[in-house]
Amino acid sequence: MPLLRQLELPLGSAGISPMGPPGVPPGEFVIAPAGKMPAGPTAETAVLLQLARHLLSALGATRVATELRVEWNSRLKTTAGRADYRQKLISLNPRLFEHPTEIDRTLRHELAHILAQFRAGRRRIRAHGDEWRIACRDLEINDEKRCHNLPFPVNERARRYLYKCPNCRRDFPRTRRIKRAVACLACCCAQNGGEFDARFRLRLVRA
Repeated sequence: MPLLRQLELPLGSAGISPMGPPGVPPGEFVIAPAGKMPAGPTAETAVLLQLARHLLSALGATRVATELRVEWNSRLKTTAGRADYRQKLISLNPRLFEHPTEIDRTLRHELAHILAQFRAGRRRIRAHGDEWRIACRDLEINDEKRCHNLPFPVNERARRYLYKCPNCRRDFPRTRRIKRAVACLACCCAQNGGEFDARFRLRLVRA
């Protein structure tokens, strides 16, 4: 399962309610089959988790809601958040505390990844594809973009490894060597139902 890249919480300045949103009664390639918390009180984390579980349950994803975890991960530098469906984990960048009004939207953005994959089951989907956009709509962030525009530091690590899909010829620059057999997700979705297909296995063209 690929690694995938808000109910409102009571952060005084953000003015957030723990009751959930109004009206409510979380990849680029396919893998072949085979943080620390910020200093200070963790009440915000508990509230975020409670609200995230409420959102998922309200949308019919009760099973995954019970397994969901939320953390603040200081190892996130350039990204606002990250969702890992396999571990049922949402990681948030502690620098979001500098932008409290963005916490709610970021949580929903990552929650949409979890919800979209839950609905898809074992079928592989694009990280920011149609399924994710539908989940965003259901989580009341219809205009959500795939990338944030917060003033976080730019990742200066050189992408030393360049992989290419032999079919569509798309480039996949990476900072580290890919150690497992992976294939172009777009080609796998178009021609093999989203399952790994060795015909589209990425090839290293520069190291």
